Amino acid sequence: MKKIVLPLLIVALISSCNVKKDEKGELPNLDVDVSADAGELPEYEVNWADVNIGTTTKTVEIPKVIVVMEEEEVEVPVIDVDMPGEDKMERTIVVEAEVTGNEHNLEIQEVRASDRRLYVISELDKLETNLGDKKMRVQDQIEINAPDLDVVHIIVGEHADNVLNNQYRYVNSMNDLDTKVRDAHVIYSK
Repeated sequence: MKKIVLPLLIVALISSCNVKKDEKGELPNLDVDVSADAGELPEYEVNWADVNIGTTTKTVEIPKVIVVMEEEEVEVPVIDVDMPGEDKMERTIVVEAEVTGNEHNLEIQEVRASDRRLYVISELDKLETNLGDKKMRVQDQIEINAPDLDVVHIIVGEHADNVLNNQYRYVNSMNDLDTKVRDAHVIYSK
């Protein structure tokens, strides 16, 4: 009941007032002449973060492959080359390849000579044993007693994708040898 009485009382008070307009009102007129400089927007300096790049030393685990070299007595071919008026020197000619996937065998099959160049032709054969994620380095060598001659290595077999293997020329078969190599004199054959 109180809820109904209070609004009725407010309505009665408002309606009992008599409001009468005596004069007409109006806003003041302003005549403003303003001059100002162009102004300048504020500048802000935002400091975010200093970024420094460097190195630090941490102990981490990394995989290492350990190659154990063992000495064994094996038969190594020796090539003796006599050239008129030339001094000879002994040296070892080594061919090697680094392979992945399966074990491989690398053997020098032929040495051919032309002018002052030796073509050392090796064969890289893929074997059946899987290496997993490891790399394998295979090599073969011959001894030569000859004047200082330019040596070009040619490997018959699949080119392995490794920097070590980029120093050699690769061919798919002996039929792919270029004419200069095919026409060179065979001085060693396995």
